[in-house]
Order: sequence, then C-alpha cells, then structure tokens
Amino acid sequence: MKKFWALFFIFWPIVALYVCLIAPSRNWWFPSAPMSTVGRQIDGLFYLILIIVTVTFVGTQVGLGYALWKGATKKPGDKAVFSHGSHKLEIMWTIVPSFVLVFISLTQLEVLANIRVLSRFPDEARKDPVAEVTARQFEWRIRYPKPGTHLATEPQQGDLYFVNELHVPVSQPVMVHLRTQDVQHAFFAPKLRVKQDAVPGLVIPIWFEIEKAGEYELVCAELCGWGHYKMKARIIAESEESYLKYLSALETDQNEDGVADEALSASAAE
Repeated sequence: MKKFWALFFIFWPIVALYVCLIAPSRNWWFPSAPMSTVGRQIDGLFYLILIIVTVTFVGTQVGLGYALWKGATKKPGDKAVFSHGSHKLEIMWTIVPSFVLVFISLTQLEVLANIRVLSRFPDEARKDPVAEVTARQFEWRIRYPKPGTHLATEPQQGDLYFVNELHVPVSQPVMVHLRTQDVQHAFFAPKLRVKQDAVPGLVIPIWFEIEKAGEYELVCAELCGWGHYKMKARIIAESEESYLKYLSALETDQNEDGVADEALSASAAE
C-alpha cells in the first residue's frame, strides 16, 4: 500500500506538467498572441517567470518523489538515519531564491516603467490623448475631443460621446485617460494584455499600440456589482483615415437636431 500512495503522489505532478505542455495546442492558454507592443513585453516577462517556476517545480517534485519512494520501499529491518541537517544546504536554499527574486524584480522594472510611468510613454501618445474612458455600473462611456482640438481634463463644448465602443488608430501609440464615476473598475483588454484599475477620484493614463486592425474585447476585471458580468465593450483599431471618418460621422450624428431636415421637407412640399 505504501508503494501505491508513493506512486499516487508522483503521478499527479507528471499529469500537471503534461497538461501545461498540451495547453497551448488545445487553446487553454492565452486568448491569442499579443496584439500590442506592450503585450509582447508582458508575455516575455510571463514566460521568463514561467520557466523559473517550472524548473523549481520539477526540482522539488523530483526530490519529493524520491523521498516518498525511498520510504515506501524501505525494508522493515532498515534503521532510520538521524541528521541535524546541513548548514550548507540551508544557506544555499536561502541565497538562491533570494537571487532569483532580485533577478525577477530587476527584470520587470523596465516593463513596469514602460507601461506605468507617464514620462516613459511615447511622446506622440502622451501629448495628444485620443479619448477619456469613464467606467460606471455597468458600461464604458467614451469622450473624444472635438476634431481638431486636444482632449481636456474636463468635458468641453463640442466633445463627442459614445458608449461601449472605443475607436483608435492602428499601428501608432495611443493614450486614453481612465476614470470611474462610481466604484472601482478595471480596464482589461485580454488580447492586448492591457489591464488597469479605474480608481475613484483619479484620472489614470493608459497607453498601448495595436499592431493589427480589428476588433478587440474590453471587459471589466474588477467585481463591481450585480451587472459586472455584462460590463463589456469593444476597442476598434482602424486606419487613420477610417478613424477620422468615424469621428466626423459621430460629430454629425451628435449635432443633428432634425430641424434642417424638416425645413428641407417643407420646402420640397411647397
């Protein structure tokens, strides 16, 4: 029975490694390849940490498996070996993890600075934010500056508004201002690897550069109330020309009051 339990506990780490190996081919991994420049940096950091954790996991499980099997196959007459431990081993497994943690900390500083420190944002994105995104239960409200102007911290006359659909130019760095109208939310675009909490009272800048035109999911990743599950939106990356056409059409729709159409209809009737 001892051998059975030793094999039982040796078996499951092997299963875990196998599942991890086949996960990418079964679509159990990331939703897609990173679709932004920031995403590539984050994935690189993720895989670095994954390699370190995997090597640690394999090493500890091999040691555990050896100890289990050794104990399960021990003969009844064999005497136990008493040990006070090893100062060298204790020093080694204290120093090595410390170096690993310092290495990870120093490695991630560059990535963290690129996505969190405003002065490290690309100049073209920092100087001309494309929109303000306001999270509220349970939708995303988008405010664009009036075409030909720059985004202000507070709403201005002529600003353009839409809900749950953020348009941005493709293949160029863009910045948005994130805020919340009520509770804490989280701006999360999985395929872009962009995630930032929206904190009450703060206006938080986010930047990203989408490398391929298309539609990308935006969800809230912070439990924000009963309707959290349906707080979804779209980020649409398109050419500069299409982006400007969208803003122009949005401005026309927003300023449409129907009066001109009624006047034209009346003139045609006469």
